Amino acid sequence: MTINEERVRVTIEDGVADVRLVRGDKMNALDPAMFDALLSTGEQLKEDKNVRAVVLSGEGRAFCAGLDMANFGKMAEGGSRAGNDNKGDGLGRLEKRSHGIANNAQYAVWVWRDIPVPVIAAVHGVAFGGGFQLALGADMRYAAPDTRFCVMEIKWGLVPDMAGTQLMRHLAREDIVRELSYTGRIFETDEALTHGFITRKCDDPHADALAAAREIASKNPDAIRANKRIFNQAVYTDAAGGLLSESVEQDKLIGSPNQVEAVLSQLEKRAANFKD
Repeated sequence: MTINEERVRVTIEDGVADVRLVRGDKMNALDPAMFDALLSTGEQLKEDKNVRAVVLSGEGRAFCAGLDMANFGKMAEGGSRAGNDNKGDGLGRLEKRSHGIANNAQYAVWVWRDIPVPVIAAVHGVAFGGGFQLALGADMRYAAPDTRFCVMEIKWGLVPDMAGTQLMRHLAREDIVRELSYTGRIFETDEALTHGFITRKCDDPHADALAAAREIASKNPDAIRANKRIFNQAVYTDAAGGLLSESVEQDKLIGSPNQVEAVLSQLEKRAANFKD
């Protein structure tokens, strides 16, 4: 994969892509190079048929501390925010859609939903502002016990604008989302688990996420991808559409080579040999 390895490093082994933010000296803060690396990594993983699961994590003291501080000074001077420097188009206005329904900064988060296989975020240290929204873009989130979270944008007089509003509202109660967004207060792992923002509290979230990803990668990849399509659609459709989606996906799976292999491997008590 061709990416900026000063910001994001990817290792792929046995169908699992281990994606690491590697700007550890800056707590993996989001600068233009980090946005570019996230977008490039996500776009390439979307097209890699050999990838069956993804783990997203950060090196150093934190998962991601949010937008790089230098960008707030740029905003105060009337410049655009990192990840959306659309020069010549209304002074870099964020309304410009660059990736379907999203702008660049939003798609750095949303792309993990568009990746056709499950993504697990392994979170530690802090996930503030854009870093919190980046974690929300994953299918699941495993967090260390002392991780701190914050919808920090209000501190800078802003709203969460990296797809956070659309992701938070499907995980936590509306009043919780509003309170955290209005106050910008810091909350920790146990509260995040109670609200539904994280999936599991882990002493070693990266190791546990990799173990889960390997388990997912051992299953029928066609069924895993179908599951992700169904769950992506489920939060935006009505019951009729959701039930139809189940049936459409199941019709495609029943009798397919990988589904037959799943059955045979179980009956013969052996490891399955799935084809991507």
